[in-house]
Amino acid sequence: MTSRELRQIEVGSWFNRAHPQLARAEYTRQFLPTLDQVFDFFERHPSRPDVIYVEMKTDKAEDTYVDLAGSVARLVNDHSLRSCVVIVSFNLKAIAHIKTIDPAIPTGALFEPRRNTMKIIRKHPMITAALECGADQILLHRLIATRRLVDLATESNLRSVVWTVDDQKWMRRAASFGIHAVITNNPVELRVNIAGTDAKAK
Repeated sequence: MTSRELRQIEVGSWFNRAHPQLARAEYTRQFLPTLDQVFDFFERHPSRPDVIYVEMKTDKAEDTYVDLAGSVARLVNDHSLRSCVVIVSFNLKAIAHIKTIDPAIPTGALFEPRRNTMKIIRKHPMITAALECGADQILLHRLIATRRLVDLATESNLRSVVWTVDDQKWMRRAASFGIHAVITNNPVELRVNIAGTDAKAK
């Protein structure tokens, strides 16, 4: 779907149906926001978050990442959010392109598990790939985020982010790994499990 089509999707009625005791008429007039609208909200919000992760989803078989990266970088700078936005993607060409547009915009390289996970971890091509595309952070799925890999990333001046951590045992493990940030679907539970540590919940 195009951005124009996505903006026509109404996203509030489901909440009124699911939570009738909290329903409000204005929720039915809420539509899927554009990235520009999201940035505008945080730019005007007095207590905006310290960091906003923006994932660029692209088709690796096409060169659409060039236009997408250009648009995202432009919006980051138009809204003066360079200091708190991290642009991430599985498409490392897109990350590299962001750096050619504006090297000061923080970026992160996303990695997911493969069938030969142990071989990948042993050879550490993920670290090399992240560095080659100019990423500042490496975002690892929890199944491949070992202490050894996190330590190697740190030695290579890459901040480690782990996704998606919803398991309590992994939450406690993350606090001892020296991980920069953790992505979760349950931030309240994560905060309880990392209380008293330097880890951050995103």
